[in-house]
Amino acid sequence: MKKFSSRFVAAALFTMFFALSSTPAMADDVTDYINEALEYYKDGQFSEAVSSLNFAEQLIQQKKSSGLEAFLPEPLSGWGAEAATSQAASSAMLGGGISAERSYTKGDSSVQIQIVADSPMLQGVMMMFSNPMFAASDAGKMERIGKQKAIVKYDAANQDGEIQIIVANRFMVTIEGSEVSDKVLKDYAKAIDFDKMAQLP
Repeated sequence: MKKFSSRFVAAALFTMFFALSSTPAMADDVTDYINEALEYYKDGQFSEAVSSLNFAEQLIQQKKSSGLEAFLPEPLSGWGAEAATSQAASSAMLGGGISAERSYTKGDSSVQIQIVADSPMLQGVMMMFSNPMFAASDAGKMERIGKQKAIVKYDAANQDGEIQIIVANRFMVTIEGSEVSDKVLKDYAKAIDFDKMAQLP
């Protein structure tokens, strides 16, 4: 078990340092935890090294998730919006992933936009995009919004719906609305810069 743990820590340290060396300098607290993990590793304290690496990973994920907030659009004319929020999950929690979301309101109408990146649940949604029959079985239909393929679900009677878009096979964008028209949902979708999002590292 110790042999396996030491190899795991060594591989994780190498991967973390390679990622940091190929990107702009991270905050001091990230490098501090990585250096701490190195010291634990040299002393043979593998559990403590893993713990420090996990904390460093979480800090990096938080930095990435805050970057997603920039892609949440400003409210449409006549609408108000809350401040965008973001969060990150480590690889030990639900496979990891980062997300950002923002809520918009206009009277009784509301819209929520969420962007999720690098999450295991993307695989299930991508299956629906590859086979329209999956989307149709859940009352959805394939449409194109701008240059993006989208699964649109809208209940005209209740005036609520949802749009899902996969960007660069890494990002899942969900626009949900209540007491809104399908046009409003699509206008919010069109306000997102998908091309720039696809270029994120």
